[in-house]
Amino acid sequence: MISSYKIIVADDHPLFRTALQQAVNQAVEEVTLLEAESIESLQQVLEEHGDTDLVLLDLHMPGAHGYSGLIYLRGQYPQIPVVMVSATEDGYVINQAIEYGASGFIPKSSSQQTIGEAIRTVLEGDVWQPEGSIGATTRRETSQDLAQRIASLTPQQFKVLGMLTEGMLNKQIAYDLNVSEATIKAHATAIFKKLGVRNRTQAVIAVQQLEIEPPQLGSEQDAD
Repeated sequence: MISSYKIIVADDHPLFRTALQQAVNQAVEEVTLLEAESIESLQQVLEEHGDTDLVLLDLHMPGAHGYSGLIYLRGQYPQIPVVMVSATEDGYVINQAIEYGASGFIPKSSSQQTIGEAIRTVLEGDVWQPEGSIGATTRRETSQDLAQRIASLTPQQFKVLGMLTEGMLNKQIAYDLNVSEATIKAHATAIFKKLGVRNRTQAVIAVQQLEIEPPQLGSEQDAD
């Protein structure tokens, strides 16, 4: 297998980051490992290492809502494959991640051998997912349209959207990002336009469409 890869392990749990790094070291002969514990730190690592070959991304990373972290990465760095890592083994969730652009999905219960197989498969240009998940039903097409809109956000706009979704006021966001409140208002206006919404409430509702939870039985009609 071709050696010399650069892989980012993005997970907010130090112990699991270490476990993933061990699996990567066993699967790939020569590899440079980088790590991130949030979407924000992942953005910083990618800005410095645009030649990254693979990102292993926790599905529930701080700074992301549902699949938004994956969608953002696919929009900003389409050349870098992303493999989702999660405690869930639900076929619906796995297939939705693949539809949103993930090159693979690794349940955290997987053995190091399985994790290694998944990593090698994706590095070779293929898609990897657990066999039992193939063919599960996924969401309606409107979510795909929303995914494309979120993928068009700039890094700063994505960060602001996450803060808006958490209920932070413009003044609070401006303070945290060390910019003026007018700058945040301008970002919010641009975000609303790209998402096709009129205000922050509608933006929050839109982002909630990307949550991870599979649909409850009998509720599919209500989802429209």
